[in-house]
Amino acid sequence: MARPSKYPRELRERAVRMVTESVAAGEYTSEFEAIRTIAARLGIGSPETLRKWVRQAQVDGGTRPGRTTQELEEIRALKKENAELRRANEILKSASAFFAAELDRPPRY
Repeated sequence: MARPSKYPRELRERAVRMVTESVAAGEYTSEFEAIRTIAARLGIGSPETLRKWVRQAQVDGGTRPGRTTQELEEIRALKKENAELRRANEILKSASAFFAAELDRPPRY
C-alpha cells in the first residue's frame, strides 16, 4: 500500500497553480527558477517534488503526453486485484490437489 502524501492536496494544487501562473506572466526567466523559488517559499522539501507535480498536472490537463492520474490509479487497482486473484487461484489449486488425493486413496474399513 502506498504511503499517504506528506503534503495536503490543497498545497499541491496551490503550488502547481502558482508555478503555472508565474511562468505564464513571465515573472521568472525559466520554469525551473519558478519551481525552485516557489518550492522554497511554500516549504516543499525538494524542487523535484514540485516539478513532478507540475508535470503530472500537465499530463492531467492534456498539454503533455503520458498517463493521467486516473489511469495510474486504475492500473494500480487492477494490479492489486490481479495479484489477489492469483493468490486465490493458487489456494484453489492446492485444495483441489489435496481433495483429489483423498479420493484416490482406498477406503479404510
